[in-house]
Amino acid sequence: MQYRVAVAGASGYAGGVLLRWLAAHPLLEVVTVTGHSSVGQRLGQSQPHLRSLAHLVLQETTPETLDGHDIVFFALPHGASGAISASLRNTRLVVDCGADHRLETSSDWEAFYGGEFFEPWTYGVPELMIGEGEKQRSRLAGASHIAAPGCNASTIALSLVPGVHAGVVVPDDIVSVLAVGPSGAGKAAKTHLLGAELMGTANPYAVGGSHRHIPEIQQALRWAGAVATPRLSFTPVLVPMSRGILATTTVPLASGVSAKDVRAAWETAYGDEHFVQLLPEGEYPRTADTLGANTGLMGVTVDEAAGRVVIIAALDNLAKGTAGAAIQSANIALGLDERAGLSINGVAP
Repeated sequence: MQYRVAVAGASGYAGGVLLRWLAAHPLLEVVTVTGHSSVGQRLGQSQPHLRSLAHLVLQETTPETLDGHDIVFFALPHGASGAISASLRNTRLVVDCGADHRLETSSDWEAFYGGEFFEPWTYGVPELMIGEGEKQRSRLAGASHIAAPGCNASTIALSLVPGVHAGVVVPDDIVSVLAVGPSGAGKAAKTHLLGAELMGTANPYAVGGSHRHIPEIQQALRWAGAVATPRLSFTPVLVPMSRGILATTTVPLASGVSAKDVRAAWETAYGDEHFVQLLPEGEYPRTADTLGANTGLMGVTVDEAAGRVVIIAALDNLAKGTAGAAIQSANIALGLDERAGLSINGVAP
Protein backbone atom coordinates (compact mmCIF):
# COMPACT_ATOMS: atom_id res chain seq x y z
CA MET A 1 0.00 0.00 0.00
CA GLN A 2 1.27 3.48 -0.91
CA TYR A 3 0.53 6.33 1.50
CA ARG A 4 -0.12 9.79 0.04
CA VAL A 5 1.99 12.37 1.88
CA ALA A 6 1.89 16.16 2.21
CA VAL A 7 4.79 18.16 3.66
CA ALA A 8 4.04 21.62 5.06
CA GLY A 9 7.06 23.91 5.22
CA ALA A 10 8.75 22.07 2.38
CA SER A 11 11.05 24.94 1.42
CA GLY A 12 12.88 25.01 4.79
CA TYR A 13 15.82 22.99 6.11
CA ALA A 14 13.80 20.46 8.11
CA GLY A 15 11.30 20.20 5.26
CA GLY A 16 14.13 19.51 2.83
CA VAL A 17 15.53 16.68 4.91
CA LEU A 18 12.05 15.23 5.38
CA LEU A 19 11.61 15.21 1.64
CA ARG A 20 15.01 13.62 1.00
CA TRP A 21 14.12 10.71 3.30
CA LEU A 22 10.58 10.44 1.96
CA ALA A 23 11.85 10.31 -1.63
CA ALA A 24 13.70 7.11 -0.70
CA HIS A 25 10.81 5.56 1.22
CA PRO A 26 9.27 2.52 -0.49
CA LEU A 27 5.72 3.14 0.79
CA LEU A 28 5.38 6.89 1.32
CA GLU A 29 4.75 9.03 -1.77
CA VAL A 30 5.04 12.82 -1.57
CA VAL A 31 2.19 14.32 -3.60
CA THR A 32 1.82 17.78 -2.04
CA VAL A 33 4.29 20.36 -0.75
CA THR A 34 3.42 23.71 0.82
CA GLY A 35 5.30 26.85 1.71
CA HIS A 36 4.80 30.49 2.61
CA SER A 37 6.76 33.07 0.61
CA SER A 38 7.66 30.37 -1.91
CA VAL A 39 4.06 29.56 -2.92
CA GLY A 40 3.76 29.07 -6.68
CA GLN A 41 7.40 28.11 -7.17
CA ARG A 42 8.62 24.67 -8.17
CA LEU A 43 10.21 22.83 -5.27
CA GLY A 44 13.42 22.63 -7.28
CA GLN A 45 13.86 26.38 -6.89
CA SER A 46 14.10 26.21 -3.09
CA GLN A 47 15.43 22.64 -2.76
CA PRO A 48 17.58 22.22 -5.89
CA HIS A 49 19.24 19.06 -4.53
CA LEU A 50 15.91 17.17 -4.51
CA ARG A 51 15.88 16.29 -8.18
CA SER A 52 13.23 13.57 -7.99
CA LEU A 53 10.73 16.01 -6.44
CA ALA A 54 11.82 19.19 -8.22
CA HIS A 55 8.67 19.29 -10.37
CA LEU A 56 6.24 19.69 -7.44
CA VAL A 57 4.74 23.16 -7.05
CA LEU A 58 4.60 24.72 -3.59
CA GLN A 59 1.05 25.43 -2.49
CA GLU A 60 -0.35 27.56 0.32
CA THR A 61 -0.21 26.03 3.80
CA THR A 62 -3.90 25.73 4.66
CA PRO A 63 -6.13 22.99 6.12
CA GLU A 64 -7.89 22.76 2.76
CA THR A 65 -4.62 22.01 0.97
CA LEU A 66 -3.42 19.47 3.53
CA ASP A 67 -6.51 17.57 4.65
CA GLY A 68 -7.35 14.31 2.92
CA HIS A 69 -3.79 13.03 2.63
CA ASP A 70 -2.89 9.80 4.42
CA ILE A 71 -0.01 11.53 6.22
CA VAL A 72 0.82 15.19 6.82
CA PHE A 73 4.24 16.26 8.06
CA PHE A 74 4.56 19.78 9.48
CA ALA A 75 7.96 21.48 9.34
CA LEU A 76 6.91 24.93 10.48
CA PRO A 77 8.15 27.38 13.16
CA HIS A 78 6.66 26.99 16.63
CA GLY A 79 3.15 28.36 16.94
CA ALA A 80 2.40 27.90 13.24
CA SER A 81 1.13 24.33 13.05
CA GLY A 82 -1.20 24.01 16.05
CA ALA A 83 -4.24 25.75 14.63
CA ILE A 84 -3.85 24.21 11.17
CA SER A 85 -3.38 20.68 12.47
CA ALA A 86 -6.48 21.04 14.66
CA SER A 87 -8.53 21.56 11.49
CA LEU A 88 -7.46 18.33 9.79
CA ARG A 89 -10.37 15.88 9.84
CA ASN A 90 -9.55 13.34 7.14
CA THR A 91 -5.87 12.57 7.70
CA ARG A 92 -4.75 9.24 9.13
CA LEU A 93 -1.46 10.43 10.63
CA VAL A 94 -0.16 13.92 11.45
CA VAL A 95 3.47 14.45 12.44
CA ASP A 96 4.65 17.83 13.71
CA CYS A 97 8.38 18.62 13.58
CA GLY A 98 7.75 21.89 15.40
CA ALA A 99 7.29 22.48 19.12
CA ASP A 100 3.54 22.99 19.26
CA HIS A 101 2.61 19.55 20.62
CA ARG A 102 5.72 18.47 22.57
CA LEU A 103 5.06 19.78 26.08
CA GLU A 104 2.61 18.28 28.54
CA THR A 105 1.93 21.37 30.65
CA SER A 106 0.68 24.81 29.69
CA SER A 107 2.92 26.38 32.35
CA ASP A 108 6.05 25.09 30.61
CA TRP A 109 4.76 26.35 27.27
CA GLU A 110 3.95 29.76 28.69
CA ALA A 111 7.35 30.05 30.40
CA PHE A 112 9.46 29.10 27.37
CA TYR A 113 7.33 29.82 24.28
CA GLY A 114 4.19 31.82 24.99
CA GLY A 115 1.04 32.06 22.91
CA GLU A 116 -1.70 29.47 22.57
CA PHE A 117 -1.06 26.08 24.18
CA PHE A 118 -1.99 23.00 22.15
CA GLU A 119 -2.59 19.49 23.43
CA PRO A 120 0.47 17.24 23.68
CA TRP A 121 0.89 14.48 21.12
CA THR A 122 2.78 11.20 21.31
CA TYR A 123 6.47 12.06 21.56
CA GLY A 124 8.54 10.90 18.60
CA VAL A 125 11.71 9.43 20.13
CA PRO A 126 11.22 5.65 19.96
CA GLU A 127 14.38 4.74 21.90
CA LEU A 128 13.51 6.66 25.08
CA MET A 129 13.10 4.43 28.14
CA ILE A 130 9.82 5.29 29.87
CA GLY A 131 9.09 2.42 32.22
CA GLU A 132 10.17 -1.01 33.37
CA GLY A 133 11.14 -2.78 30.16
CA GLU A 134 9.22 -0.22 28.06
CA LYS A 135 10.29 2.39 25.55
CA GLN A 136 8.48 5.24 23.83
CA ARG A 137 8.24 2.96 20.79
CA SER A 138 5.30 1.17 22.42
CA ARG A 139 3.33 4.43 22.71
CA LEU A 140 4.00 5.29 19.07
CA ALA A 141 2.46 2.08 17.73
CA GLY A 142 -0.90 3.01 16.22
CA ALA A 143 -0.57 6.71 17.07
CA SER A 144 -2.47 9.21 14.92
CA HIS A 145 -0.64 12.35 16.09
CA ILE A 146 3.12 12.52 16.72
CA ALA A 147 5.27 15.35 18.05
CA ALA A 148 8.79 15.01 16.65
CA PRO A 149 11.47 16.10 19.13
CA GLY A 150 13.58 19.17 19.52
CA CYS A 151 17.05 18.25 18.27
CA ASN A 152 18.97 19.43 21.35
CA ALA A 153 16.31 17.97 23.64
CA SER A 154 16.42 14.49 22.17
CA THR A 155 20.24 14.48 22.12
CA ILE A 156 20.45 15.25 25.84
CA ALA A 157 17.50 13.05 26.79
CA LEU A 158 18.93 10.04 24.94
CA SER A 159 22.27 10.72 26.64
CA LEU A 160 20.82 10.70 30.15
CA VAL A 161 17.79 8.41 30.16
CA PRO A 162 19.72 5.12 30.51
CA GLY A 163 21.40 6.33 33.68
CA VAL A 164 18.24 7.83 35.17
CA HIS A 165 16.19 4.73 34.40
CA ALA A 166 18.81 2.40 35.91
CA GLY A 167 19.37 4.61 38.95
CA VAL A 168 23.12 4.87 38.39
CA VAL A 169 23.10 8.68 38.22
CA VAL A 170 21.52 11.41 40.33
CA PRO A 171 19.78 13.93 38.01
CA ASP A 172 19.98 16.88 40.39
CA ASP A 173 23.09 18.54 38.94
CA ILE A 174 23.16 17.94 35.19
CA VAL A 175 25.52 20.05 33.10
CA SER A 176 25.28 19.86 29.32
CA VAL A 177 27.22 21.91 26.77
CA LEU A 178 26.38 21.48 23.10
CA ALA A 179 28.28 22.43 19.96
CA VAL A 180 25.54 22.95 17.37
CA GLY A 181 25.26 23.91 13.71
CA PRO A 182 23.13 26.94 12.79
CA SER A 183 20.73 25.01 10.52
CA GLY A 184 18.70 24.24 13.63
CA ALA A 185 17.60 27.90 13.65
CA GLY A 186 15.88 27.47 10.29
CA LYS A 187 16.35 28.92 6.82
CA ALA A 188 15.09 32.46 7.38
CA ALA A 189 17.79 35.10 7.03
CA LYS A 190 19.25 36.22 10.39
CA THR A 191 22.27 38.49 10.73
CA HIS A 192 23.93 36.51 13.52
CA LEU A 193 23.78 33.36 11.38
CA LEU A 194 25.54 34.86 8.36
CA GLY A 195 28.75 33.11 7.34
CA ALA A 196 30.79 36.21 8.17
CA GLU A 197 29.41 36.10 11.73
CA LEU A 198 29.99 32.37 12.26
CA MET A 199 33.23 31.52 10.52
CA GLY A 200 36.22 31.25 12.86
CA THR A 201 34.25 31.65 16.07
CA ALA A 202 32.09 29.79 18.60
CA ASN A 203 29.07 31.70 19.90
CA PRO A 204 27.09 30.73 23.02
CA TYR A 205 23.38 31.51 23.04
CA ALA A 206 20.32 31.00 25.26
CA VAL A 207 22.64 31.14 28.27
CA GLY A 208 21.37 30.93 31.83
CA GLY A 209 18.52 28.46 31.53
CA SER A 210 16.55 30.23 28.81
CA HIS A 211 16.68 27.63 26.01
CA ARG A 212 13.24 26.37 24.99
CA HIS A 213 14.28 22.72 24.95
CA ILE A 214 14.89 22.60 28.72
CA PRO A 215 11.33 21.61 29.78
CA GLU A 216 11.26 19.01 27.01
CA ILE A 217 14.43 17.40 28.40
CA GLN A 218 13.09 17.46 31.96
CA GLN A 219 9.83 15.93 30.78
CA ALA A 220 11.66 12.99 29.14
CA LEU A 221 13.73 12.40 32.27
CA ARG A 222 10.59 12.31 34.42
CA TRP A 223 9.15 9.65 32.09
CA ALA A 224 12.36 7.68 32.62
CA GLY A 225 11.90 7.69 36.38
CA ALA A 226 13.32 10.93 37.75
CA VAL A 227 11.39 11.50 40.99
CA ALA A 228 11.78 15.27 41.13
CA THR A 229 12.14 17.73 38.27
CA PRO A 230 15.76 17.28 37.14
CA ARG A 231 18.07 20.25 37.69
CA LEU A 232 19.77 21.07 34.41
CA SER A 233 22.33 23.63 33.27
CA PHE A 234 22.21 23.63 29.47
CA THR A 235 24.39 25.84 27.27
CA PRO A 236 24.33 25.55 23.47
CA VAL A 237 27.18 27.01 21.41
CA LEU A 238 26.93 27.79 17.70
CA VAL A 239 29.97 26.54 15.80
CA PRO A 240 30.89 26.91 12.11
CA MET A 241 29.43 23.67 10.77
CA SER A 242 26.16 23.76 8.86
CA ARG A 243 24.56 20.87 10.74
CA GLY A 244 25.24 18.55 13.64
CA ILE A 245 25.22 18.42 17.44
CA LEU A 246 27.99 17.30 19.78
CA ALA A 247 26.63 17.17 23.33
CA THR A 248 28.90 16.75 26.34
CA THR A 249 26.79 15.99 29.40
CA THR A 250 27.92 15.25 32.94
CA VAL A 251 25.80 14.10 35.86
CA PRO A 252 26.64 12.94 39.42
CA LEU A 253 27.36 9.25 39.88
CA ALA A 254 25.00 7.57 42.33
CA SER A 255 26.47 6.29 45.58
CA GLY A 256 28.01 2.82 45.40
CA VAL A 257 27.79 2.61 41.62
CA SER A 258 30.79 1.35 39.65
CA ALA A 259 32.00 2.22 36.16
CA LYS A 260 30.92 -1.28 35.15
CA ASP A 261 27.38 -0.58 36.37
CA VAL A 262 27.30 2.63 34.34
CA ARG A 263 28.46 0.91 31.18
CA ALA A 264 25.86 -1.81 31.68
CA ALA A 265 23.03 0.75 31.93
CA TRP A 266 23.80 2.25 28.53
CA GLU A 267 24.42 -1.17 26.96
CA THR A 268 21.02 -2.34 28.23
CA ALA A 269 19.33 0.75 26.80
CA TYR A 270 20.93 0.76 23.37
CA GLY A 271 22.56 -2.62 22.79
CA ASP A 272 19.73 -3.76 20.51
CA GLU A 273 18.89 -0.41 18.93
CA HIS A 274 19.50 0.26 15.25
CA PHE A 275 19.59 4.05 15.16
CA VAL A 276 21.11 4.87 18.57
CA GLN A 277 24.44 3.16 19.10
CA LEU A 278 26.82 3.02 22.04
CA LEU A 279 30.44 3.07 20.92
CA PRO A 280 33.03 0.65 22.33
CA GLU A 281 34.55 1.60 25.67
CA GLY A 282 37.06 4.43 25.31
CA GLU A 283 35.63 5.64 21.97
CA TYR A 284 33.69 8.87 21.45
CA PRO A 285 31.71 10.17 18.46
CA ARG A 286 32.29 12.97 15.98
CA THR A 287 29.52 14.94 14.34
CA ALA A 288 30.99 14.11 10.91
CA ASP A 289 30.19 10.43 11.46
CA THR A 290 26.45 11.14 11.67
CA LEU A 291 26.12 13.65 8.83
CA GLY A 292 23.06 12.86 6.72
CA ALA A 293 22.21 9.76 8.76
CA ASN A 294 19.39 8.87 11.12
CA THR A 295 22.03 7.87 13.63
CA GLY A 296 22.84 8.91 17.19
CA LEU A 297 26.29 7.85 18.40
CA MET A 298 27.29 7.88 22.05
CA GLY A 299 30.28 7.32 24.29
CA VAL A 300 30.09 7.05 28.08
CA THR A 301 32.67 7.00 30.86
CA VAL A 302 33.10 7.80 34.55
CA ASP A 303 35.22 10.67 35.84
CA GLU A 304 36.20 9.01 39.11
CA ALA A 305 37.91 12.10 40.55
CA ALA A 306 34.85 14.26 40.00
CA GLY A 307 32.33 11.54 40.83
CA ARG A 308 30.47 12.20 37.61
CA VAL A 309 29.33 10.25 34.56
CA VAL A 310 30.36 11.80 31.25
CA ILE A 311 28.27 11.16 28.14
CA ILE A 312 29.27 12.46 24.72
CA ALA A 313 26.65 12.18 22.00
CA ALA A 314 26.61 13.18 18.33
CA LEU A 315 23.83 13.35 15.78
CA ASP A 316 22.68 15.32 12.76
CA ASN A 317 20.20 17.88 14.10
CA LEU A 318 18.14 17.82 10.90
CA ALA A 319 18.15 14.01 10.52
CA LYS A 320 17.96 11.95 13.72
CA GLY A 321 17.36 15.21 15.57
CA THR A 322 14.22 16.10 13.62
CA ALA A 323 13.16 14.71 10.23
CA GLY A 324 14.60 11.22 10.64
CA ALA A 325 12.96 10.84 14.04
CA ALA A 326 9.67 12.00 12.50
CA ILE A 327 9.76 9.38 9.74
CA GLN A 328 11.02 6.64 12.06
CA SER A 329 8.11 7.36 14.40
CA ALA A 330 5.65 7.48 11.50
CA ASN A 331 6.85 4.06 10.36
CA ILE A 332 6.12 2.66 13.82
CA ALA A 333 2.69 4.31 13.99
CA LEU A 334 1.73 2.79 10.65
CA GLY A 335 3.04 -0.68 11.52
CA LEU A 336 5.81 -0.50 8.90
CA ASP A 337 9.44 -1.51 9.20
CA GLU A 338 10.87 1.12 11.55
CA ARG A 339 13.94 1.47 9.30
CA ALA A 340 12.05 2.03 6.03
CA GLY A 341 13.48 4.91 4.00
CA LEU A 342 16.18 5.66 6.59
CA SER A 343 19.90 4.94 6.77
CA ILE A 344 22.48 4.72 9.54
CA ASN A 345 25.30 5.53 7.11
CA GLY A 346 26.69 9.03 7.18
CA VAL A 347 28.29 11.03 4.37
CA ALA A 348 32.07 11.44 4.37
CA PRO A 349 34.35 13.26 3.88
